[in-house]
Amino acid sequence: MGYLADVVRARELLVSLTQREIRGKYRRTVLGQLWSLVNPIALMLVYTFIFGVIFQITPDPGDPSGLHSFPLWLLCGLLPWMFFANGTGAGAGSIITNAGLVQKVYFPRAVLPLSVVAASSWNWAFEMTVLIVALSIAGAFVLPWVPLVILAMVLMLIFTAGVALLLSIATVHFRDTQHFLALILQIWMYLSPIIYPMSLVRSESERVGPLAGTPVTIEGIYALNPMVHFIELFRNLLYDNRWPDPMTWAICSLWAFGLLLLGALVFRRAEHDLAEAL
Repeated sequence: MGYLADVVRARELLVSLTQREIRGKYRRTVLGQLWSLVNPIALMLVYTFIFGVIFQITPDPGDPSGLHSFPLWLLCGLLPWMFFANGTGAGAGSIITNAGLVQKVYFPRAVLPLSVVAASSWNWAFEMTVLIVALSIAGAFVLPWVPLVILAMVLMLIFTAGVALLLSIATVHFRDTQHFLALILQIWMYLSPIIYPMSLVRSESERVGPLAGTPVTIEGIYALNPMVHFIELFRNLLYDNRWPDPMTWAICSLWAFGLLLLGALVFRRAEHDLAEAL
């Protein structure tokens, strides 16, 4: 926790780097911040056509919201995932990108991946605001749940920061990490209930039953994926408009703070050798 305190004391630098990331991303573009909506909307249209129209995947209506919209249901899971993927992807290369700064000036190096994640969260907050407006227009009673949505976003932010800290160190020592990461994130997405409902996994698990005569089931293995619980958290709040299971909150909190602590510990031990490794 002492290292995290050092990072907190460097908050002015963290804010400055975050602002640099935000301003630099859409500098001299016509649409500016609106570009952050283009990619999720494009993916939403493609996935809706393929999985909602061609494969006829139909998630259950929102309970108790009554919503029945595949595009909105999809975005409730897709936007959190895209924040995580963008934050970890950019965070992984943040130290290498700023190698000159790392080699010349001393400061808590953790602010580099953390500033990238913070900048991604700014775009995510904008996207989620647009989604909440769209859900409200569609008839969801989502506004009373906004404080809990913000809390869920904070947990996802903490989880992403922890993963970014770990990956930024790994990338310095193993430059292939970024290339592997793109593949891993793509596989991870399809192993998470983002474009298909959890009910499909549950029904298949019940059909197959215990694996190899053990108590282990497909659903049990699937639940080891932290994204399963984060996506459930957001869909319960945004699409269903109901209080998530307390166990879901607990699991997401454990993953978030556990990864942040692990990331801080690993980063602290590796930080002193970063300049030489670069």
